[in-house]
Amino acid sequence: MLGLMQDRPLLISTLIDHAARYHSDVEIVSRTCEGPTVRTNWRDLSKRIAKLANALKSMGVKPGDRVASLAWNTHRHVELYFAVSGIGAILNTVNPRLFPEQVDYIVNHAENRVLFFDITFSGLVAGLQSKFRTVERYVALTDAGHLPPDVDGVLAYEDLLAPEPDTVEWPVLDERTASALCYTSGTTGNPKGVLYSHRSTLLHSFMVCTADGFRLSSADSVLLVVPLFHVNAWGIPYAAAMCGAKLVLPGPKLDGKSLFDLAAEERCTFSLGVPTVWLGFFQHIDSTPGIDTSALRLERVVVGGSAAPRAIIERFRGLGAFVIHAWGMSETSPVATVGNLLPRHRDLPEKEQVDVQVRQGRVVYGVELKIVDENRNPLPQDGTVAGDLYVRGPWVTSGYFKGVGGNMLDEDGWFPTGDVAKIDADGYVVLTDRSKDVIKSGGEWISSIDLENAAVAHSDVQEAAVIGLPHSKWQERPFLIIVPKPGTAPSREEILGFLSERVAKWWLPDDVAFVSELPHTATGKLQKTKLREQFRDHILPVNQTSHS
Repeated sequence: MLGLMQDRPLLISTLIDHAARYHSDVEIVSRTCEGPTVRTNWRDLSKRIAKLANALKSMGVKPGDRVASLAWNTHRHVELYFAVSGIGAILNTVNPRLFPEQVDYIVNHAENRVLFFDITFSGLVAGLQSKFRTVERYVALTDAGHLPPDVDGVLAYEDLLAPEPDTVEWPVLDERTASALCYTSGTTGNPKGVLYSHRSTLLHSFMVCTADGFRLSSADSVLLVVPLFHVNAWGIPYAAAMCGAKLVLPGPKLDGKSLFDLAAEERCTFSLGVPTVWLGFFQHIDSTPGIDTSALRLERVVVGGSAAPRAIIERFRGLGAFVIHAWGMSETSPVATVGNLLPRHRDLPEKEQVDVQVRQGRVVYGVELKIVDENRNPLPQDGTVAGDLYVRGPWVTSGYFKGVGGNMLDEDGWFPTGDVAKIDADGYVVLTDRSKDVIKSGGEWISSIDLENAAVAHSDVQEAAVIGLPHSKWQERPFLIIVPKPGTAPSREEILGFLSERVAKWWLPDDVAFVSELPHTATGKLQKTKLREQFRDHILPVNQTSHS
């Protein structure tokens, strides 16, 4: 027997309608590529979204068609989020930080019919335009006065919207209809497409707004630093419309000063970004004598994309902000775990609370996790054993766009994440490594992530990476690569002495190198493949490493 509840589909169009009606005056603040800051609200944004939806239909965009964006975090990009999906088409947010060859691959693989781009990327688009086989129309996200001259047949976004009516009748779609397409960062091989649905997107949004999620609500002013081109900005545009939060969009200015000023001016209570962004944020604070940090109102900061260093968590605590360490991937929409404290943690000393925060978060309802051994046998979730991490749930992918990579799921529908992790009885996850990055020394595993976090705790260390190098006796040994903070010159002996008080003796790196910068992917993750290539001929010094 079925229940007698109304079967209304979960659709992205319902989010913007709700925000426009019940949170109409809540602000959307957007720094633009042209320079000025645009201030609007959910009501007026919804009218522009309707104009865009009508314009897309006038251009011949049909349900199922792919529409690409190459754009920063601005109000116009948010408009694309709702208009494209609302009419049943699919928004393909392309990461402009990728190599041109990868952008070329993505646009063609997705078979995008229309490409919207910010004027800062006109050179990239012009250089690839002849290679885009399926793109029929190019739209610059600007007005006629700033139209770039180097892209053939380009239209101005504001001219496209101007003649269209500001109301639209949204189609009633099957909630399983595809809504957005994001490609993985492609550290090995070509990027792979993850195709989200209206249903998965709304379920993920509900989670973001829960108390055990990000606690996003109408009381929040959100500084959205994580890019709109990176896994749907971790679901925040949708969740913000769902709960009526204020959105503050930094546009192309992601330097520490710009983010600090915007957070202070707009009294932002909540923000999200990868660790490298926050390193720049604190660099600005440290290099600005007399800076008034009391102007900040940040209460919660989500750090994801790669492990949050303990130093960042402690620095934000000093500003009165709680770091929510989250984990996920493109394939999980992306949030799968969220690092909130349990009631019994709240009276712990600060150091012990931070011990909880440095974990990669706690599994949220809607996501299931398991760890398995090399034979895929389940391992206990007691916090002591590490294994390959698998995930499943209603906002987890069942496969890649166009079947790339074949069937990734095991016989029970679990997706292999490629991470190695421990899970404790409360559902907290500790990532020990990517499966391809874990260091096996003398038959024992060494976590490069734990070593990196320990190194970054040193006052002179800006960033750290650990890779395994071949060793004649122990198979592999850890090799530490350090980016010193500006104006400092830490020594190898000083760093190893610091680590000796924080990690097991046999975990100590056999050598340390100092570099001016580390290679990152377009989404801010360390590119250890490049580091292994760079240091492949490095000879580790002979020492008395012991596993005792």
